[in-house]
Amino acid sequence: MIQKKICILGAAGVGKTSLTARFVYSKFSEKYLSTMGVKIDKKLVQVDDTKVNLMIWDIHGEEKYKKIPTSYLRGASGIMMVIDGTRPNTIAVAEDILDRVDETLGEIPHIYLLNKSDLDDAWSISESNIQKLKDTSSPVYLTSAKTGDNVEAAFLSIAKATLI
Repeated sequence: MIQKKICILGAAGVGKTSLTARFVYSKFSEKYLSTMGVKIDKKLVQVDDTKVNLMIWDIHGEEKYKKIPTSYLRGASGIMMVIDGTRPNTIAVAEDILDRVDETLGEIPHIYLLNKSDLDDAWSISESNIQKLKDTSSPVYLTSAKTGDNVEAAFLSIAKATLI
C-alpha cells in the first residue's frame, strides 16, 4: 500500500470541507463550518492494481489577510484546487494559491474542481473561463458536494496522477 498526501485548497467558502466529507464519509451538510488550520482525513482507494491511502489535508480557505502557511503544503503529492462556480473571483484566488504551491513544491499534479455545479441559477463561471482552466492541461471537474456529482472521479483522478 502506498500513502499519498493530497492538499485540498481554495478560497474561503468554496466547499473544500464539504467535498472531503462527501468523498470520505458520503455525507453532506447545509451548515457552513469554517476550517481552522487544517483537518486531516484519510481514505483507502484502489487505483488499477495499487491500493493508495489518501491523506487528505483540508486546509483553511484563503482570505485577503489569511494566507495558507507553506508548512501545510510540504510533502504533498497532489493538489485539488477548488473554485466556487457561483463566485468567479475564486478563480483568481485559486491561481494565486497554485503559483505559491509551485514556488514552494515545484510542479506537482493538480486538478481543478468547479464546485456547486448543482446551483444552476447561481452558476456564474463562463464557458470561456472553464476553457482557460482546461487549456492548462490540468483536469477540470464540475463537482457538487451536495449531490456527489464527479466527487469520487475527481479524488480518484488526483490519486492516479500521484502514481505517475
